[in-house]
Amino acid sequence: MAAGGGLNYERLLRPLLFRIDPETAHNLAVRAIAMGLVRGKLLVDPRLEVTAAGISFPNPLGLAAGVDKNGVALRRWRGMGFGSAEIGTVTAHPQPGNPKPRMFRYPEQHAVVNRLGFNNSGCRNAALALQGHQAGIPIGINLGKSKITSVEDAAADYLTSFQHLAKFADYVTINVSSPNTPGLRSLQSVDALREILEPLISENKMGKPIFVKIAPDLHFDDITAVAELCGELRLGGIIATNTTLDHSSLPSGRDQVGGLSGEPLREKSNAVLRHLKAASPPELALVGVGGIFNGRDLHEKLALGASWAQVYSGWVYGGPMMPYRTLLEYLELKG
Repeated sequence: MAAGGGLNYERLLRPLLFRIDPETAHNLAVRAIAMGLVRGKLLVDPRLEVTAAGISFPNPLGLAAGVDKNGVALRRWRGMGFGSAEIGTVTAHPQPGNPKPRMFRYPEQHAVVNRLGFNNSGCRNAALALQGHQAGIPIGINLGKSKITSVEDAAADYLTSFQHLAKFADYVTINVSSPNTPGLRSLQSVDALREILEPLISENKMGKPIFVKIAPDLHFDDITAVAELCGELRLGGIIATNTTLDHSSLPSGRDQVGGLSGEPLREKSNAVLRHLKAASPPELALVGVGGIFNGRDLHEKLALGASWAQVYSGWVYGGPMMPYRTLLEYLELKG
């Protein structure tokens, strides 16, 4: 596994990994990366450098939340070719997540469905893991609501996590859009979101950029309202988008409950990004997530107004060399 060649991954390693339960394969891969057994290839080029929300990125392709939930491979993601990495989702309380199995691949559609349910070690354990980290790239920390916490007490729950973790982050993401925690998506309403964000802003003595991650299934009027609130509160930006509940692209006999990511999410997330670009104040940074598999997809996200982009499923299918190949093709398209 030390070799990171795309050909070896796609022809040899991926078929083996895809015979294993998806969550088990995912955990094995992250553990192997953390141990330095899997390597990618770093592409350094000044044309790739990006500055957004006051943060400097060596390239515009980031690792999305959900891959390294507890930050165990922080010092490895730069060497895998990423320009940033988002840890989490982390909750105030440790939680095991939903019953297994809870992750499903759809290779024909280049898609993944998950209903993991924010399985993580909790904000206090995450803080211990993040002590003195040297990632070499900007690190985001994605915060979610604990399952045992009521929607009415969500603001205090997010504040607890923020107090423990913000100092380790270059930016903090407030996740109110996962479909796998009951009631979470209701927190995308402007009133509920304001109640969560205002205490964080008051607590944010270090001035860390705060982002909100939204669902692709929101009505455009609601997306506009969120963008206006984020502009009013002078947040860092919006991450568009989380997974979708629209499974119309999947074979009906094999569908599973959960959030869908991968190629079928691309157009829906792009539509949200396009709308956000028109509805948001120019100082609000936008992050494009959903359906990035190659340099053309990355180029499209940035052309639609994203300051940088994040990948999850595209990396699962593309393997260790995916960031290098994607950035190389992006540079060719950029000219």
